[in-house]
Amino acid sequence: MATVDTDRYPNVAHDPAVLGGAAVIRGTRIPVRAVAFYWREKPDRERILRNYPQLSRETLDEAVRYYEAHRAEIDDELRAETNLA
Repeated sequence: MATVDTDRYPNVAHDPAVLGGAAVIRGTRIPVRAVAFYWREKPDRERILRNYPQLSRETLDEAVRYYEAHRAEIDDELRAETNLA
């Protein structure tokens, strides 16, 4: 599990009690990997915000930056999730 740089990513949290410690948007149960899933498919901020109305543009942009900085880790989570389905 990665350590979150709270200066760069104040809205991304890792909590072992929430989704097994996966990176989530702070104050929600939305995993960064969910945002990454949509972002990889089509980088359309408006679409993601419609799907996750509890996100602000700021938190969405931060989640995308976090994904881009931790792409291998998040892509591994997405692959593991797909293999479980």
